[in-house]
Amino acid sequence: MELERIGALAQDSDRKVLLYVLDGLGGLPMEPGGPTELEAASTPNMDELVRAGSCGLHEPVAPGVTPGSGPGHLALFGYDPLRYETGRGVLSALGIEFPLERSDVAARGNFCTLDADGLVTDRRAGRISTEEAAPLAEALDAIELDGAQAFVRHVKEHRFMLVIRPDVATGADLADTDPGLTGVAPAPVRALTPGAQPTEKLVQAWLDAANGVLAGHPHANAALLRGFSSRPDWPSFQDVFGMRPFGAAAYPMYRGVARLVGMQAVAVPEDPESLVGELKRRIDEFDFFFLHYKPPDKAGEDGDFDQKVAYIEAADRIVPDLLGAGADIVIITGDHSTPALLRSHSWHPVPFLIYGGAARSEPAQRFGESACALGSMGLRRGRDLMPLAAARAGRLAKFGA
Repeated sequence: MELERIGALAQDSDRKVLLYVLDGLGGLPMEPGGPTELEAASTPNMDELVRAGSCGLHEPVAPGVTPGSGPGHLALFGYDPLRYETGRGVLSALGIEFPLERSDVAARGNFCTLDADGLVTDRRAGRISTEEAAPLAEALDAIELDGAQAFVRHVKEHRFMLVIRPDVATGADLADTDPGLTGVAPAPVRALTPGAQPTEKLVQAWLDAANGVLAGHPHANAALLRGFSSRPDWPSFQDVFGMRPFGAAAYPMYRGVARLVGMQAVAVPEDPESLVGELKRRIDEFDFFFLHYKPPDKAGEDGDFDQKVAYIEAADRIVPDLLGAGADIVIITGDHSTPALLRSHSWHPVPFLIYGGAARSEPAQRFGESACALGSMGLRRGRDLMPLAAARAGRLAKFGA
């Protein structure tokens, strides 16, 4: 259903909705017949919610499509990521509350390591520390361009944000310079449309200067850019669903995607207990709560099956406290799958559960990929979860006579 039609059905209710996102939750067995990370984890609290609620699997974007974090979260907020597209740059900028103007072109940046032949040996510069990376970002912020202003802000560890503010508005359709793998050279700056050719020249000039500044650093001796984008004008979450929305996340990018749809979003420490505290503080002020937990995705990308299991178990332990804080309708899921087997995001459907409100009997007895495949909610599109939760909260009126 289109967002405009959902907005026409929105109605008041005193029930509060919680979306608890375990980033990269979905997984795969490390060997045929084995459990996924979620299935190997001890999750008695989420299992109990499945038995008392409903579960299924969702495809964040479309069958066979591997989602990035931005599209994955937009789907969970109810936005069709195939229609509502934006790049990682805008999300990074909003995540650190940069005052982004409509004509700005934003990009997500990584400090990286190049060898003597100019090939990428580490896309994350050895996961350089925040303390070491922040002064480098400050040095890059001093770069001056003809025909535009350039702003660089450190985000976290090896990540930074670049914003190009041209004197004359130009397009943001540029290809990533991050090749996405090691052993190859960074991709060239390349305009994807004629309107973005002036931006190509500006970004190339900035990148040449930036790599000159970084040359000689033992790890972060170059920069990679991706997710070029400008801020879009979309319907707000509150206008669509009629709920005052709030978000909490440790990583700026996830606060950025929440702010993109009009949520008030705050930074929290990475431990799950901090999410509980933030929910308790805000429960009377808002109607919808987005809580983001990053560690399962990090462990999956590191190929650490056991660590991902441990992070999922830590996420499960706070579930009773989340319910005790006053959430009436609870969705627990991931924005995508990040199997340790693959060390990357994947296209595999993601388990989800919805607890609270009227529900039919649930045949599944625990929270895991195999059980959710047989769950009463079946296989859904990611963007369908939010209307389903809103309906359970009594926040969608009847359609038609």
